Parts: sequence; C-alpha cells; structure tokens
Amino acid sequence: MKILHTSDWHVGRKLGRHDRMSEHGAVLAEVEAIADGHEVDLVIVSGDVWDRPVPPMDALALGLQTLLRLAERRPVVAVAGNHDSPELFDTLAPLLRPRGVFVVGSIRRPDDGGILGPDELGVPALVACFPFLREGRVVDFMKDAGEWYGDYASRVAGLTGAYNAALVERAGADLVPLLAAHFMVGGVKVDRAAPRGERELHMGDAYAATAQAIPAGPQYVAMGHIHAPQRVPGAPVPAEYAGSLLSLDFGEAGESKRVVIVDVEPGSLASVTSVAIERGRPLIRASGTFEELEARDDLAEAYLDLTVEVGGLDHELGRRAAEAFPFLVNVRPRRPEGTRTEPVDGAPRPDDEALYTEFYRLANGEDPPADLLALFRDVLDEAADATA
Repeated sequence: MKILHTSDWHVGRKLGRHDRMSEHGAVLAEVEAIADGHEVDLVIVSGDVWDRPVPPMDALALGLQTLLRLAERRPVVAVAGNHDSPELFDTLAPLLRPRGVFVVGSIRRPDDGGILGPDELGVPALVACFPFLREGRVVDFMKDAGEWYGDYASRVAGLTGAYNAALVERAGADLVPLLAAHFMVGGVKVDRAAPRGERELHMGDAYAATAQAIPAGPQYVAMGHIHAPQRVPGAPVPAEYAGSLLSLDFGEAGESKRVVIVDVEPGSLASVTSVAIERGRPLIRASGTFEELEARDDLAEAYLDLTVEVGGLDHELGRRAAEAFPFLVNVRPRRPEGTRTEPVDGAPRPDDEALYTEFYRLANGEDPPADLLALFRDVLDEAADATA
C-alpha cells in the first residue's frame, strides 16, 4: 500500500502583520494533487493541523475542507498536535468519521480508539494514534497499570510501548502496523539562529523523548512537531518528521518543505520518498546597507528579516523599509559602536512584540535575543489560548 504522510500545517498562522491564508490554501491544494497523482491509499497528518486551539473561522474551514477532500479517495487519519485543541478534535471526530476522516485528539487505550484498523479505515493497516502529550497530564490506562513513570521521556516510551505491543499482537501477516505521533525526539536538528515556528515552550528538555520511544514493531512511524524535515534520529524502523508545509518563521528560512510518500507491504520495512512542496512565499534574512538591499532582485517578493547598516540614528528606517519591501516582517539597524540606541519610528509591526522589542532596546541598548523573542511569542500564544 501507499501512504502520504504530512504534518504541521498550522493553518491560520500569520507572519508578523502578514496574513498567509492564500498560501495555506495553495500549499494544501498541492498536497491534494500529490495524493491524487501518487494514488495513495491512506493519508496521515501527524499533528498541528491548525495554529491555535480555537482557530479563526476561515482557518477552521480550510483545514476541514482539505481533510474532507483528501478523504474523497482514501481514508485520512489526523492526530492532534501541541497547537491543536484535543477537545475540538474529539468533538469533530463523530461528525467526520462517516466521511472517512479519523481525527484523534486525546490519548486512548489501544483497544478503545487508540488504534484504528481495517474495519474503520477500509485498508489493510493498523494506525496507532499518539496525539501530543502535555507535561503533567495523566493518562488513565497507564496510571491504572502502574506504569506512569516520573519523567516525560519515560511516559512517552511507556505509551508507545503499549501501542507497540497491541500493534504486534493484531497485525499478523496481512496488516501493516503504523504509528502516528506528535512529540520531539532528542537529537533532532533545528536551526536556532532565529525564531522558528515550533512553540518554544514545547521544545525544551522537559518535552524531549529519547529514541527508545520509537518502537520496533511499526513498519513506519509518521512523526510531527519538528518543522525541519528529517529522519528521526536513532529510530529502529523507518521514521520521519515530515516537517511543516510552509516556512513559518525565519529560523526555517531556506528549509526544503515536503510530504513523504511511503511504500510498504505487510512484513517488510517501508520505502520512503520525499516529494518537494513548491508553493509558498520564501523567507529571507538579509543584511547590508539600504542601497545594497534595495538593489537585490530576490527580496521584492519574499518575507524579509533585514539588518540594515546605518551610519548613525535613523528614525525613518522602519518607514522607508516598509515602503521599499512590501513583505517586510522585521527590520533593525546595525549602527557603529558607541552610537546611542533609540527605538526606530515607523516600525512595520505596531504589536505586542514590537512594543516589547522597543522596551528591550531602551532598557539594554540592543535588540532582544532571538530565543527571548520566541519565548515572548509563546507566552502570548499561551495567554491567548487560555482566554479563547
């Protein structure tokens, strides 16, 4: 059988002041075309369908319409990621199931919805579904069994072990056992030089599992959470982070985006092929004088994070940059040493992050570090999610 594995759609995600719904629509249409062109038998979406637990209505509609269109020709399985609402997924589940879309928001027992089989899917596969597990959340069937260990990595390994045992027992010689999961395995490669699309609060050691969390029973493991496409380090079986469909922040600039096509038969390991995603506006980090940047041909249609070399204070830099570059996201001056730092007037993003950046500049005489800004954004997201 042939499987399309995709992940981390983040429908509804903005980049600074720029709405990206048209890009989301185009890239999801590309995924549909790839699924049809490769005549896949099953689609797996391994988390973060939406960017927020309560997505805007246009984002909710686009995500649902895409899932339903994909399911017109084959079943679709989607697990909730850390940006998704488990409650929303579980509410939608009975409405979508008759249309061939199987969404799993909460971690369930292997014999109580945690594993989807041929009776539900209509294809010769078993899919163990492992949505994102928040630190501190108790999973009843593990707790009752006395297997709820102290640290996060052990809990994840205990859960995948339980799913693995059930997959091996049920698969026999005729079914393909699969695992769809959303968690981070330690050792993954991500560019931390600039903010990324992954939620920083869920990328630290407290949320890192080990390679032992990838069991040996599945013939393929479809992973989500990490936006940089890559193999899962140390996995004993074929296991891939499909990665995000769009570059979501400047730490992802230049990353090649993809979906994964998996060819597999019962009893044999999967063969994995990457299919590149072509849609989506590029993200570019660039530096130089204003004249040098303005002369570049590759910046006019890209989202930009600019560092501009200036001779001194330039109160018009933000305004001039926004006028010259329609998809500007960030601009900062690079001044000669010893020049007094003041906030730049006319910044293109008069939002909470821009205000915090100006405060930090006034207090410290320099721009805030990228990881601090990423954490600030995550705190804002968590606050917005809590009041949604």
